[in-house]
Amino acid sequence: MSRMSQGMHLSQRMALQQVLAPQLQQSLALLQAPVMELRALVEQEMAQNPVLEETAPSDSETSETGEERASDDADRDEATGDSEGSSEPVDDFQAEFERLAQLDEEWREYFSQTNLPMRSREDEDERRQFMLDSLVAQTSLQEHLLDQVRMSDLPPEERRVAELIVGNIDDHGYLQASVDELVLSTGFDPEQIETVLKAVQSFHPVGVAARDLRECLMLQLERANRTDTLEYRIIRDHMDLLARRRLPDLARAVVRPVADIQAAVERIGHLEPRPGRDFVTGGQTYVSPELMIEKGDDGYQVVMNDDSIPRLRISNTYKDLMAQADSSEEVREYIREKIRAGRFLIKSITQRQDTIRKIAMEIVRRQGEFLDHGVGHLRPMTMAQIAQAVGVHETTVSRAVAGKYAQTPQGVFELKSFFTSGLETEGGEHLSNRSVKDMISAMVAQEDPRKPLSDDAIEEGLKEKGIKIARRTVAKYRTEMNILPSHLRRTY
Repeated sequence: MSRMSQGMHLSQRMALQQVLAPQLQQSLALLQAPVMELRALVEQEMAQNPVLEETAPSDSETSETGEERASDDADRDEATGDSEGSSEPVDDFQAEFERLAQLDEEWREYFSQTNLPMRSREDEDERRQFMLDSLVAQTSLQEHLLDQVRMSDLPPEERRVAELIVGNIDDHGYLQASVDELVLSTGFDPEQIETVLKAVQSFHPVGVAARDLRECLMLQLERANRTDTLEYRIIRDHMDLLARRRLPDLARAVVRPVADIQAAVERIGHLEPRPGRDFVTGGQTYVSPELMIEKGDDGYQVVMNDDSIPRLRISNTYKDLMAQADSSEEVREYIREKIRAGRFLIKSITQRQDTIRKIAMEIVRRQGEFLDHGVGHLRPMTMAQIAQAVGVHETTVSRAVAGKYAQTPQGVFELKSFFTSGLETEGGEHLSNRSVKDMISAMVAQEDPRKPLSDDAIEEGLKEKGIKIARRTVAKYRTEMNILPSHLRRTY
């Protein structure tokens, strides 16, 4: 009788899997990084690439003239000739030099067009160092979830949906978009959206991507294999009684002693109502706006905050070393790769700024009433709409607006806050859900504390203003704004 061997074994298998190239990963990281983190990423790259150097703002303004560049090019061409006076370059990298010079010039012109005041090199370095010293690096909840998306076994199409879901998760860990809204944004079937959502809900932290508190608590109990417990039954079937702490009513509903109900409620109290709590930084948070929206003679203009963006170029020292005929092939190949990597980094930064600027310009075009009158006039807008107008994928828009802020006439706002679903009024107009939330908040602030407004009363009040809304939607918005139910707001 043979005995099966036990233990660990190594085995090989072949599989096809899409993997992002390192350069594409770098480009996506630059696009997603807020302006205050972008500096750290660039400094890390500069430490690994000796051909990159940073120029002062004044250097960008006082760049070399065309005659000086032509003279330098002539000297460089002479240096690349052989001992017999041939004008042929040493290798085929001459074309790349020309494209590099053009890119360097475009990069300098890009910053010379800004209207931001110029500072001395010493003041600039001191200001940037202060920003870096004040910045505490911490992984955000969205970054943590995106890393898990990349490591998941989801197919490529479903990964893009998962990234869009992550982009709609707030800092507390709750999904702020409905399945219907995600269907409109992606074109997927509701069943496919639910499948991807279930996958995201299996990520860490436990309870993330829930649509409400009930689902969040149920996810935590399901992950702990506690679905056959009294607390799971209470949350699943009697969340309204639990919210009002009607313990006698709960005891009657589940036919259990009040003492058992009290013990179950205590165990429920040890669950985490805000899964993203560990990723929220404590204390005051300082942000640096990516852009400023200013009103001019021709309407609102978008001015990029390029003051904090590193100004890079390829060192002429390495260009000259590359052009020298006596350089070894190993040295030339090393410099060639580093120049290509540096050029890609410069291009990625430029593309990052251009993408954010185009998205911001489209936001300004659609949200003119908000800029004039405030949050109450915010219009419904989805990432899919902006992506179609700009000509990119909606996941690119999600990455571009993540953690980015804009200085507007109404104050500093996160770019993601401009994307909201909407409700239709009786007049056929559309209001964003944020505008409706502001109306609900104002109604609650003006209510009689001895007779607070119920969700039904708020629903009727909004309908009098021509806003079509269901009572359950009022309850959802009230919960999202951390407004207690009417019976808990009453004062005697």
